[in-house]
This record gives sequence, structure tokens and C-alpha cells, in this order.
Amino acid sequence: MKKNTGKRSCRGRHLPLRPRPIRRGMTVDQVIESAMFSFNAGSLRAACELFARHIAQGNVRIGVSLAGALVPAGIGRSCLIPLLKAGLIDWIVSTGANLYHDLHLILGYEFRKGYERADDEKLRKHGIIRIHDIFLDYKALLDTDSFVRDTLRKGCSGFSGRCSSADIHALLGKEICRVKPELKEESLLAVAYEAGVPVHTSSPADSSIGMNIAALNFQGIDIPLDPHRDLNEVTSYVYDIKKNGGKSAVLILGGGSPKNFVLQTEPHIQEVLGLQEEGHDFFIQFTDARPDTGGLSGATPSEAVSWGKIDPASLSGTIVSYGDCSLMLPLFVSYVLNRSIPRPPSGLYGKRDRLVRQLKDDYMASGGCGKVSD
Repeated sequence: MKKNTGKRSCRGRHLPLRPRPIRRGMTVDQVIESAMFSFNAGSLRAACELFARHIAQGNVRIGVSLAGALVPAGIGRSCLIPLLKAGLIDWIVSTGANLYHDLHLILGYEFRKGYERADDEKLRKHGIIRIHDIFLDYKALLDTDSFVRDTLRKGCSGFSGRCSSADIHALLGKEICRVKPELKEESLLAVAYEAGVPVHTSSPADSSIGMNIAALNFQGIDIPLDPHRDLNEVTSYVYDIKKNGGKSAVLILGGGSPKNFVLQTEPHIQEVLGLQEEGHDFFIQFTDARPDTGGLSGATPSEAVSWGKIDPASLSGTIVSYGDCSLMLPLFVSYVLNRSIPRPPSGLYGKRDRLVRQLKDDYMASGGCGKVSD
């Protein structure tokens, strides 16, 4: 007869799952802590707790990447602007489309509830454009194009030398504050401008803003946009905080080029510039992209370790939560705002020249030749 040792492998080593009944009047953060334990609900809860407890701290610099039609879906106004006002975003990399769509409201246009099975040929005839189940008047594009060209035409004379896309977006944000001060709280670009948060795009020509810059070039108006300045600027944000004993966090919404741009700051520091660094300390991604297709959008934090993008010692501070950002982010932001303390804005936009100079000086002092392979 076998002796009963009384050992049970789960007990003591693993926390019990103890969901509690949802009650009338509970806040979103209470629901998350009471009922969301496993599968994608569990990863969402883990992301909420990681951000509120460890990322929303004074010594952590937070970069956010934004891909997908999230501004048309309302995420800019409902989620990103509250995070900006709470000082919980220090720098942003977005697709140009999201920033372009941010401009429609100040010109009198709003996104409207549509339906995904619409007859797109009829919509085209009636001057309506569709983003899945969102409708927008085609005239909004024409008026927004004019606003972008007029703003850049007037403002480009203020650029001294080459500029980054952050300068373009700050110019647009400043103009929103000037012409529509009553609506500036509704604009991601305007709120970011007033908070001193730099807003970059990883592909400046891949949007309507870029197309309007191209049109100005035909008119003999040269916008001195240099995307390499963007790369050095975003890298300097990460290098500065890490050099001074702080930590770097990335909040990735979707994937695509903006995801790569926030993550490649570390290979730029380590591999190309040859400066000592180990990788980002925190990584949270909300995505519907699968890792098994081999694409960057679905690449895991563990895979990013092999590139030097994530500090291998910080894998416990990395979470991927699978799902639709338009569904998950409002829950996440509600939790974070209820469970963390607002921070003063870091004002990185006005510090860029100094931070890039620091990065360049350290690169040149190291020999200016990058990392030498073994």
C-alpha cells in the first residue's frame, strides 16, 4: 500500500483564484480586481497592475506607440488625453493617420456611427468615407488638408535648420490652441503640445499630413523634415533616463511601424552607437496580432530580448494582452487613473536639443564607431 505523503503540488506555490461577485455600483478597477483572473482577462489585469504599481512612478519614462484607427474610434479623447493630463505619457510615436484624424473636430467634423456592411460604392457617391463601422464626411479630408498646408506654410519659417516630425505636430497643436481654444481639450495634438509631450511618427510620408508636405514641395515650399532627427530624439529620451538611474517603459497599442520605432531605440543605443545599455525595463502591449506569423506586430517581449530591445532581467515586467485596443484600453486607463497618482509633465519636447547633444557627446567620446563585433 502506497503511503500518502499529503503533498499537493499547487498548494503553497500558486495563488488561489478567488473571484468575488460583481455588485451594483462597483468601479471598473474593482471589477477588474474581483473578476478578471485568467486568459486574456488575466493578462489585462496584470497589465493594469504593472502600470499602476511600477510604471506610473516618477523615475520611469513612458513612451506610447499608437497604430490602427484608434483616434477615429475615440481612443484619443477617451483614453490618451486623460493619460497625458495625468502626466502618464512622456513621448508618443503614432501613425500619421491617427494624428491627421485628430484634426477633423476643430474644423467642425465628427466621426459618425456607421455600419461595416455598407455599400461602399454608394458611400463614395454620397461623399462618405468608411473606417469599418465609422463614417466621416469626405469634405473633412479636403478641409483638413487645407488646414495642414496653411499651418505649415505659415509656420515653416520658424524652423531653424532641419526639424523632426515632433516639430510638425507641435506646430499643428499650437495652431489648434490658437484658432480653437474652446476645443483644445478635445485634441490629442493640442493637449500634447501644452504638456510638452513630443509626438513623433515613424513614417512621415505615409499619411495625409505627409502628402500635404509633398504638395507644398511642388509649390516651392520646402519643409525641412528629417526623419533621422526623430530617431535620435526618441533614442535620447530613453538613453537619458537610463543613464541617470531611471527606467524606461513602453506602452504599445497595436503594432506596426510605431511599435518598432519605440523599441529600436535600444538597438540604436547598443548596436549602432555602441553605448552600454541593456534594454527597456517595462513592456506592455495590447494587440490582436499573433506571434506565429513571424511579423513584428505580434513579436513577443521574449523575442525582443534577442535584439537587445528588452532587458532580459526585466522579462517579469513585460505583458502582452491579446484583444481589440478599442475594447481593452478604456478598462486599462480607468484602472490606472483610479490606482495611480498623477505625475508632473516631463516636458521632453523642450529638452530635446540637450538630450540629443548628450547622446551625441557620449557616442563621440566612445570613438564614434559603434559596437565592434567579436
